[in-house]
Amino acid sequence: MLKNIMFVTVCVTDQDRALEFYTEGLGLEKQIDYPGAEGRFLTVGVPGGPVQIILWAHEPDPRTAAWQVSAPGPLVLESDDLREDFKVMRARGVIFDRSEPEDYPFGVRIAAVDPDGNRISLREPRRGQ
Repeated sequence: MLKNIMFVTVCVTDQDRALEFYTEGLGLEKQIDYPGAEGRFLTVGVPGGPVQIILWAHEPDPRTAAWQVSAPGPLVLESDDLREDFKVMRARGVIFDRSEPEDYPFGVRIAAVDPDGNRISLREPRRGQ
């Protein structure tokens, strides 16, 4: 029986650049970093959180690059105070799809873009949900 999501993979062209973005920009923590038979296995995550993001080295395919611009994002990160986190991340140089987080029926949202064009959805659930 399945009981947890362990990893989510984000393909990146430069693992060190991605690591800097996800740790210094978004404030996540490096969790695993070791060379493997198929390449460097590098993960980041929320400190103490159950899910880790694999930053997997991958060369982009120009035939499929367009989906990255319009897709909602393969990664959704939850915040307790998105407006405050937005200010901190913006000051760190993170690029967002809007000038400010927006209210939606489910809560507050905004999306960031990593150096490889991967969209990261940032959300704060509506209180009481």
